[in-house]
Amino acid sequence: MTDLLPPARLGHVAVTRMSGTAAARVLTPDDFATAQAEIMAWDGYAPTPLVSLKALAQRIGVDAVLYKDEGPRFGLGSFKALGGSYAALRVLQREISAALGREVSLADIRTGKHRDEAAKITLVSATDGNHGRSLAWGCQRFGAPCRIYIHAEVSEGRAQAMRDLGAEVIRIEGDYDDSVDLAKAEAAANGWFVVSDTSWPGYSQPPRDVMAGYGVMTREICEALDQAPTHVFLQGGVGGLAAGVAAGLRQHWGDKAPRVVIVEPDLAACLYESAKAGAPTSVVIKEETLMAGLSCGEPSPLAWEILAEEASDFLTIPESVVAPAVRLLARPLPGDADVEAGESAVAGLAALIAARADAGLSARLGLDATSRVLLIGSEGVTDPAIFKMIMEGRNAA
Repeated sequence: MTDLLPPARLGHVAVTRMSGTAAARVLTPDDFATAQAEIMAWDGYAPTPLVSLKALAQRIGVDAVLYKDEGPRFGLGSFKALGGSYAALRVLQREISAALGREVSLADIRTGKHRDEAAKITLVSATDGNHGRSLAWGCQRFGAPCRIYIHAEVSEGRAQAMRDLGAEVIRIEGDYDDSVDLAKAEAAANGWFVVSDTSWPGYSQPPRDVMAGYGVMTREICEALDQAPTHVFLQGGVGGLAAGVAAGLRQHWGDKAPRVVIVEPDLAACLYESAKAGAPTSVVIKEETLMAGLSCGEPSPLAWEILAEEASDFLTIPESVVAPAVRLLARPLPGDADVEAGESAVAGLAALIAARADAGLSARLGLDATSRVLLIGSEGVTDPAIFKMIMEGRNAA
């Protein structure tokens, strides 16, 4: 088992989950149902593959490894297509309804009946890449101007992808959290509207809509399975993906919902530190992780409400396992399908393999030969230059 990835020491915090109803209160069944009905009506909608990596499962000694490949999602390359675009549509619905003095439908905005009104509403966000690309795509479809703030380490390829979708891209010095702060400040000064995947005091509806959009992915997974997974390994970041998926799984499977394991880079482990502290806790990012989409130092309080009740374990992984995990998916064990994935997509895969190479950690996570593990392949190749570098072994890790 140890030869699939370099030897790695993982950080682990096991928590006693708080009791409560956040999985149905923060994100209600109606929130998910509204998002699903809308997004599944979009041109180009199709479920993404749920890939069974049978050879890998046998190799690491579990019953099943199920990898939800979000690479094909709406041609945008990531699960974020479900969140940012839908949240943008909801902002436009609220603002246009207020301007016209009557309720307008999501479908009317989607089909262009209020394009003149949408053109007066500027939407902005900070991003490491995928959320901004989703927002830009949605704004282009719905007719709204779009401004995207990126930090110094976001690749030029990802920046250009957003420009190609009509967004004005503003690159700043500093990290992701600095770009969030600037987006908020300039939106407030200019009467623009922030569409963020993270919440803060007084700002929760767009992040809630983002997470509701992710429910489409969770629904597809649940409909493809005849029994619940035993575990789900979920990427960290600000926590929106993890919270949205955990809530959707809880609503679908109830008491049979899988054990939730959160995975973060050890260079940006704000949820791990939050678990240790028992409350949302920020960290200072001193060095950027290769997993660009997970380079977040401040957790979303809204997402934390759900994770505090749903997540049992928090793991950190070193940079050394990221590129090898990307290569392992693209050049799989004989019999498994090849999957081209981005750096942030493999966090759960890398953590699972490394955990199975550590008998003590496996036992603490409840992993054994009967485990059926769900992984979220959150992105495909969203930057071909970085993917090429990784496949050729030309990376710092």
